[in-house]
Amino acid sequence: MVHSFSRPEAGAPRSGGWTRSLPLVALLALGGCASVPPPDAAMSAAQTQLQAARDADAADYAPVDLTFAQNKFQQAQDAMASRKYADAADLATEAQADAELAAAKARLGGVRARIQAKTDENARLREAMEKAHPELSGQSQMPASLPSAAPAADMPAPSASVLAAPMPAGNGFQTVPQPATPSSSANAQGGQP
Repeated sequence: MVHSFSRPEAGAPRSGGWTRSLPLVALLALGGCASVPPPDAAMSAAQTQLQAARDADAADYAPVDLTFAQNKFQQAQDAMASRKYADAADLATEAQADAELAAAKARLGGVRARIQAKTDENARLREAMEKAHPELSGQSQMPASLPSAAPAADMPAPSASVLAAPMPAGNGFQTVPQPATPSSSANAQGGQP
């Protein structure tokens, strides 16, 4: 079988013109997909934050958040392997945020554990002190050098605290007359007499 190819005549429609540009279109499409660079910095930051969370004992104090962070980081690694760099960047950012949360919760848990240990130690020392000195067990925790406050019943009321007669109905609020003393300006401004 013999095929003959001839040049199309001038003015005749050309067939197959779009097939010649198909490789160019495919190349441009692939170039558009590859325009997102690999998120190496985001992956590195997420990995660093994951290690910081592990170092802060997040496995003990925030295991759920640490697991979320590790799962997101694994998904980001899978997206990187599939060259889905935009997805990998988003997942790496989420992994980093989850790892930061896990680290913060772990630090908080560690501080709470230290506070509880100190509270328990103080209670143990208090019990040992009360056993050694039972005469001190009922006394106040205030040092003896501080003066004790006088009971409120022994204190006389100030002379200026006399109650006025009840207001007649319908008159509303009335102002209290101020005494004509030099300290009246301080009273009008909210000062003490």
